[in-house]
Amino acid sequence: MKTATPAAGRGTLRLWTMRLIRAFEEKADELFALGKVHGTMHLSIGQEAVAAGVCGALGPDDYILSTHRGHGHCLARGADVGRMMAEFLGKETGYCRGRGGSMHIADLESGNLGANGIVAGGLPIATGVGLSITMRKTSQVCVAFFGDGAANEGAFHESMNLASIWRLPIVFVCENNQYAMSMPVTAAMGVERISARAAAYNVPGDTVDGMDVVAVEAAAAAAVRRARAGEGPTLLECVTYRYKGHSKSDRQRYRTRGDVEVWQRRDPIARYEAQLVTEGALTPERAAEMAAEARAVVEEALRFAEASPEPDPATLLEDVYA
Repeated sequence: MKTATPAAGRGTLRLWTMRLIRAFEEKADELFALGKVHGTMHLSIGQEAVAAGVCGALGPDDYILSTHRGHGHCLARGADVGRMMAEFLGKETGYCRGRGGSMHIADLESGNLGANGIVAGGLPIATGVGLSITMRKTSQVCVAFFGDGAANEGAFHESMNLASIWRLPIVFVCENNQYAMSMPVTAAMGVERISARAAAYNVPGDTVDGMDVVAVEAAAAAAVRRARAGEGPTLLECVTYRYKGHSKSDRQRYRTRGDVEVWQRRDPIARYEAQLVTEGALTPERAAEMAAEARAVVEEALRFAEASPEPDPATLLEDVYA
C-alpha cells in the first residue's frame, strides 16, 4: 500500500507529512502498550517539523541516513506506511522482512539508506555516501540525521573533518531535542550552540527553530543548494523537543511535566496548521479532515501488517552474509 497524500500545494503537504508521522507514532505507542511490539522503540513525537522540513528540501535522488529515532525520517521520505508498520511488528512483508524492527528500517527505493541503532553510527556512513556521489560525479546530496548526544561522539568529529577536507555533499542535521537519554545538552557541552562546532572544521554552521517546519525547510534548502554546488558540507542544528521519553523504559525523572508542557505550547503541527488557516490556505474543517485521514492511513497500514505472515524461522540466516 502506498501512502496517500493530499492533492494540494507545498504548504498542506508539509502539514500532511507531520500529521502522518504523528499518527504513526501515536499508534506505535499504543501498540507497544498492548504488548504487540518486541524490544523497544524511540518516538519523535514533537520533532515532526525537522523530518518534514529537511526531507521537503531534498530531491528524489538524494539520500538520507537515519537514527534509532527514525520513523519520522522514513515517512517524510515517502515510505510505504504498510511496509513500515509490518517491519515495526516484525512481519515478513516489512522493509527488512521483519528482521530490523523499529530501529533499523531502510527504504532504498526512496533513498533512505537506513536507520542505525548505534549513536552517531550513520555519520561515517554518510561520508562514504558523499564520497560515492563525488566519485560518480552526480548532483546528489546526502543528509545525515543525528541527535545532540551524537555530537559528543568521536564519529561526529571524524566525519565532519573528513567531509570538510574532501568537500563532500553532506548536510549534517542535528536534532537537538535537549536530552541525550537523560543528560541535558546544557550539562554535556561547553558551547551554547552545537552548530558552533562547525567552525573547527571550516564548515558553515546554522541553528534553526526545529519547531517551525518552514524555517527548517528554508535552512535545509540553503544547505542542500550549497552541497549540490560542490561547496561542501553544512552543519544544521534544529532545536526541538521530544514529548515522550528516550525509549519505552525511560521513567523521565530528569524533567517535570511542566517542562514538557512549555514545549508543547510550541507544537509544530498546531503552530503550522494555525499559520495555514490564518493565511487562508486551509480551513479548520479541512485541517480536521487531514488529521482524520492520516489516522485512517495508519489504521489501514496496521490491518495490512497484522494480516501479514510471520517470518519463517527456516529463513533466519538469509541476507546475513553477502
